[in-house]
Amino acid sequence: MSARAHRPARPTDPHTLDLLEKTIKGLAMDAVEAAGCGHPGMPMGMARPASNLWARFLVVDPQDPSWPDRDRFVLSAGHGSMLLYALLHLHGFDLSLDDIRAFRQWGSRTPGHPEFGETPGVEVTTGPLGTGFAAGVGMALAERFLAARYNRPGHVVVDHFTYGIVSDGDLMEGVAAEAASFAGHQGLGKLVYLYDDNRISIDGPTSLAFSEDVPARFRAYGWHVEVVDGYDDAAVTAAIEAARRHLEQPSLIVCRTEIGHGSPHKAGTAAVHGAKLGEDEVRATKEAMGWPLDPFYVPEELGAYAAAARAEGEAAHGRWREAMAAYRAEHPELAAEFEAVLAGDLPDGIFDDLPTFAPGEKIATRKAGKKVLSVLGARHPTLLGGSADLTDSNGVGLPDEPAASPQSPAGRNVHFGVREHAMAGICNGLALHGGVRPYDATFLVFSDFMRGCLRLSALMGLPVIHVFSHDSFLLGEDGPTHQPVEHLWSLRAIPGLDVVRPADANETVGAFAHALGRRLGDGPTAVCLTRQGVPVLEGSSRDVSRGAYVLWEPEGGATCGVLVATGSEVALALEAARLLLREHGRRVRVVSAPCLEAFDRQDEAYRRSVLPDDLRPRLAVEAGVTLGWARYADAAVGLDRFGASAPAGVLAEKFGFTAAAVAARFLELSAAAQGA
Repeated sequence: MSARAHRPARPTDPHTLDLLEKTIKGLAMDAVEAAGCGHPGMPMGMARPASNLWARFLVVDPQDPSWPDRDRFVLSAGHGSMLLYALLHLHGFDLSLDDIRAFRQWGSRTPGHPEFGETPGVEVTTGPLGTGFAAGVGMALAERFLAARYNRPGHVVVDHFTYGIVSDGDLMEGVAAEAASFAGHQGLGKLVYLYDDNRISIDGPTSLAFSEDVPARFRAYGWHVEVVDGYDDAAVTAAIEAARRHLEQPSLIVCRTEIGHGSPHKAGTAAVHGAKLGEDEVRATKEAMGWPLDPFYVPEELGAYAAAARAEGEAAHGRWREAMAAYRAEHPELAAEFEAVLAGDLPDGIFDDLPTFAPGEKIATRKAGKKVLSVLGARHPTLLGGSADLTDSNGVGLPDEPAASPQSPAGRNVHFGVREHAMAGICNGLALHGGVRPYDATFLVFSDFMRGCLRLSALMGLPVIHVFSHDSFLLGEDGPTHQPVEHLWSLRAIPGLDVVRPADANETVGAFAHALGRRLGDGPTAVCLTRQGVPVLEGSSRDVSRGAYVLWEPEGGATCGVLVATGSEVALALEAARLLLREHGRRVRVVSAPCLEAFDRQDEAYRRSVLPDDLRPRLAVEAGVTLGWARYADAAVGLDRFGASAPAGVLAEKFGFTAAAVAARFLELSAAAQGA
């Protein structure tokens, strides 16, 4: 039973809501006017229902925005960022009027769209529409999981809601549709979204492109739906109360609103969506609502309101601290585990005695990954995740763990369904919530579907683990639609994302250890694994933290150059190097480079020790496009075309991925260098 769900709305008089609404409108107009750009219409249209939600229901501690049992608030319609900034300021968060005056300026804490880590109280970076919707679903999933795992009779330490504001644009995006379907199937009842149904988009009325019955769609997804006038306080309050009682279903409250509400000449039009109102219209709007013309005006009365909000949040937080103390006394081991996962700490010895693999053994790295993940899952109590309907193919099912469901809320195997984009967004929300370590999985070629949320996980520095199997054309007969070619370098282009492509089973151990060892702020990891078996190599490392290392060179050292490779091509490079020594007397070093991002972070001395300037030529070998290898090598054996449907061995022969072909390319490169 959720105590917070049945707590009545906080009493807030209409006069206070009037002041909050008008102040938000004034701040939104003034900030956009001062910046010369922005989106005033949405904050003006949603000022009243948002004030209702924040004043009467939201439980947060403005003095400690990271309190674990706070309610989460997601502004999925991130273009309306001034709504959130105004709410934070008026409710006592550490966001000053000077910060608001600096809206959209260099170094300010009020960027054009909300950014996690930049502004106290901002829970998630939003702006790309629909992605905040998906992240909120992940937050609600994390709350349910942690509540099921850690709450005990008489000791409730996890009990909060995830609220959000979503727009027409959010609901047009496919990622939101995927996430909504997942949330309804999972019955995430502590998820409540207010839909800003203003029927205006940038191009004009939404009827140009959007005519579906949104309430019917969400009811079909399994959501509880209320439809209200967004400016009817009693109706909005009653709808939120009803949503909080529907603990078996997520809730969508359709708020009929008017974009730019209060503007005499621009309300209800696209003209107020993404542009400033202009001085004359700002003056006319303030006069129409009886508001002082002073820019950035905040009534003194709301200073007392902010102080009361801070005190109320501090009191709620204090009650939670008392509950935690009682919980700690009654369940000391469970409490210690709970506090450790909230802090992001890894269990002691989690990387001890991980699976070992003998040289010469042949195993697909996805199968090695399954063994490693199984051990890590048994040792980490809140490592959870799953696949986009490819659990066995990706090797990411945790043994002896139930599937996450309303019936098994503590289940750690999450079946995301064929919803790759939402899967990545949901994992972002899981990581943002805290207390859990999420992973997701699919084929590498389908990372394209996830890219928007992959980019956001990197932008926010979230330690999400993305497992991508079937990592090259060597998956064979499925053909070019399923064979990733450009994907490795496409992922490497994302700042902050570590792309780890292990050469064999031992490097796979290191890949998962590296990924799990990253903390909030470090960023996500893409672990790219083979479908086909690859040999365990003599001398391969279980530590990939330095990104690249010397795997092999002839006795006495290399003198003729370097073959640098990743993944399954490391074994090929090693075979080619031995052929060059045996048949041509060429003494070539072989470098395994599982993570180029980690290699780039090493000091210059280490990088030069692995790839010396005077050891030339350097030839890279990787089963994908060669774009990007010029930074590390003089040339590359790759695949600057799409693949084909045939057995893997045939493809390797046809595309020049044989030891003889690699050796011939190296000799050709050497001859060209000598001729020059």
